[in-house]
Amino acid sequence: MTEAVTPEMRLPPKVSGEKPDIGHMEEFNGNFARFLMRCKAECGELAEYNMAGQRTVLMSGPEAQEAFLKGLDKKLSRAAAYQATVPVFGRGVIFDAPPERMKTQLKIQVDALRYQNMRSYAAVIAQEVQDWVSGWGEEGELDFLDEFIGLTLNTACHCLLGADFRYKMTEEFKALYHDLEKGLQAIAFVDPYLQQPLFEARDNARERLQELISEIITERRANAHQEYGDALQTFMLGTYQDGTYLTDNEITGLVIATMFAGHHTSSGTAAWTAVELARNPVFATEILDELSGLFGQGQEITFENLREIPRLEAFIEEVLRLHPPLVLLMRRVMEDIDYKGILIEAGKTVAISTYGSHRDANYFPDPETFDPHRARASTAEMMWAYIPFGGGPHKCAGNAFALMQLKSIFAALLSKYEFELVDAPDTYQDDLSAMVLKPSSPSRLRYRRRG
Repeated sequence: MTEAVTPEMRLPPKVSGEKPDIGHMEEFNGNFARFLMRCKAECGELAEYNMAGQRTVLMSGPEAQEAFLKGLDKKLSRAAAYQATVPVFGRGVIFDAPPERMKTQLKIQVDALRYQNMRSYAAVIAQEVQDWVSGWGEEGELDFLDEFIGLTLNTACHCLLGADFRYKMTEEFKALYHDLEKGLQAIAFVDPYLQQPLFEARDNARERLQELISEIITERRANAHQEYGDALQTFMLGTYQDGTYLTDNEITGLVIATMFAGHHTSSGTAAWTAVELARNPVFATEILDELSGLFGQGQEITFENLREIPRLEAFIEEVLRLHPPLVLLMRRVMEDIDYKGILIEAGKTVAISTYGSHRDANYFPDPETFDPHRARASTAEMMWAYIPFGGGPHKCAGNAFALMQLKSIFAALLSKYEFELVDAPDTYQDDLSAMVLKPSSPSRLRYRRRG
């Protein structure tokens, strides 16, 4: 993206099928991942579509995606594009905070996922898996989407908020968190303050969650010398440049934001990992052989011995390629931009599609085939073609935690159980009804204890 903007510049090509008033909203809501792939196929590197009046330019291909992901904040604003998160995270938190305060909050969030904390998380997750399977018995059948939603909520709570919060967590907390998730439907990115029952439930959930988290904060302040080694403690100790601590509202907002990073996407990816293991038993056997070599003699699962598991890592990478957790990333254009002589005007939104990028046959031959053995050249182009967690200076802060969580779960799980599909292989499909990708429900698998 260059600085010079001249009047004779061309505008991005527009996607066909726009309707009066609603633009492409109906098609977008129907299957937005496929809609975005149509945009690219029809218009190429830049494609402009209309979200009920909000003009959006899809940027496709490694070069355009690199420009998007490395764009300066003064040109491309995440905060302006993600105002739908403000009622979820809270006023004055991240995308509703002034730039310097947002920068500090994001730094504190990254600190919460630092190596020192991560070292203790692997064992916590392995223990959660042990507790989870303790009542399974020899064999059975479960909807693993529901199961992984519950498991990853428990693991994220335990790792990020500590054992005190995890074991006081009730069904109320799970229901409130679910109401927050539902508040991020596609319509929220057009207007998050519409009078709708799901937005009213979102707002009530945010208020009640702050009450619950504030209770834990109060208890911890009464035991100020105790070491917890979790994200909540990091948030409570974090300060701004003037030395002031975060408020309960800001701490709650960072808790929610980090929970979303650590749980919201991991549950869908974990469910897809289990499905693909059941759908690809040859690859599953290879991974089991690898894990047996590492943990076959009862070795403890630790952060250190999870760092090098190449077969499992390659399998998870392929899951993330075919089923990326976030289908769409967005920014608001704050100043006119010249991209290769095409004018992208201030006020528009720009977006990239991980789902479409990961299905580009130029970089991923036979893209719809699941193949963890596929060669992935470590070129600059490939860096910007494979983007499950975004990239550049604003790469998802929770990506390292998410990957460690997935490896911990399956290192603990696969040593005990094997899985097979209950339904026909092609009935396990991506659910594209929300902004975060997950398998369609039910995602039923049959499990059997290993001999």
